[in-house]
Amino acid sequence: MTSREARQPPGLSRCRRPRIAPEPELASFRAPVSATRAPASFNLPTMTAADGPIYVDMERFSARRPRGGRDWSIATEARSQHGVVSLAQLMATGLTPHAVQQRVGAGRLFRVFQGTYSVGHPLLSREGRWMAAVLACGPNAVLSHRSAAGLWGLGRGEGSRIDVTAPGRRGRSPAGIAAHRHGSLSAQDRTVVAGIPCTSVSRTLLDLAGVVRERELGHAITQAEIHRVFDLNALRELIARSRGRRGVARLRIALDVHDPRDERANPGLERAFLDLCRRGNLPMPDVNFPIDLPDRQVIADFVWRQPRLIVETDDLASHMTNAAFESDRRRDQRLKVAGWHVIRCTWRQVTADPEELTRTLRSLLAPTGRFT
Repeated sequence: MTSREARQPPGLSRCRRPRIAPEPELASFRAPVSATRAPASFNLPTMTAADGPIYVDMERFSARRPRGGRDWSIATEARSQHGVVSLAQLMATGLTPHAVQQRVGAGRLFRVFQGTYSVGHPLLSREGRWMAAVLACGPNAVLSHRSAAGLWGLGRGEGSRIDVTAPGRRGRSPAGIAAHRHGSLSAQDRTVVAGIPCTSVSRTLLDLAGVVRERELGHAITQAEIHRVFDLNALRELIARSRGRRGVARLRIALDVHDPRDERANPGLERAFLDLCRRGNLPMPDVNFPIDLPDRQVIADFVWRQPRLIVETDDLASHMTNAAFESDRRRDQRLKVAGWHVIRCTWRQVTADPEELTRTLRSLLAPTGRFT
């Protein structure tokens, strides 16, 4: 008898321990009770424990888990939609409404709006809630009004309810959603931003014109110009085919202030500025006055020689290109070095707020005025 056999307890036969393949190691994160947002990479799927959900790192999980199957299809769908899916999409994977309710009870799905669910956890970004609202309003629905303005960066997009437009929609709106129905939503009024179907910039501005004040509408137009998404021709075309709609007149007035073309371009802007000087009893300046600099000669729009003040009137059409933006700043710097004080004014300042501009010029032209 060998020493090993001697150590073997009597009555027990010798056997081998079965070899079990190790399961893939998953990086996980257990959300504290006070957590408001899971880490970005810890999203899907979610395992539920007695003390709260455990968010699994999907990037590492997907590299070790065979792809395919119903759960994988649901997770992939949710990943492309900011973490949410609709009831119709769940049923397309083979789930029944009863099975969906079972998953809700098990903490694998969380109801966002009627017929829409977040997958794995209830912590959604603002974009996730917007996407859920669009899915809740059915096919061809798009984010619109204030919510679309928030998505485009034209406003804050905040409100008690999310704005969605669905052509031909009837019935009550789901709780938490302001569902708008309008049959004039054409193909050119629809687009997709960050994966979310929404109204175009032009249609968003028209919708805003019907629900916000003039100041907020003007801010949205300005933001569209800053983000380089403002298309005046598209807006004019939309207004032409939207006669009688709420907000058309207000949008037309707002565009009259912001439109930089035609009569607002020089010499129209120059004449308007000279009229402002006459009405304000200001000294009349020299117009298009040549100024010699050490390396070149520049032509200034309006010059008061004694106080060495220059006013440049900028129209948006000719001063919003990158080349013009850089050239204007370099030119102002050279004039400053040469002892000139340069200020710039816009068409809106000249026409919509002439009193303030007049006060500014009067202060700069006064004998005690100092240029810094």
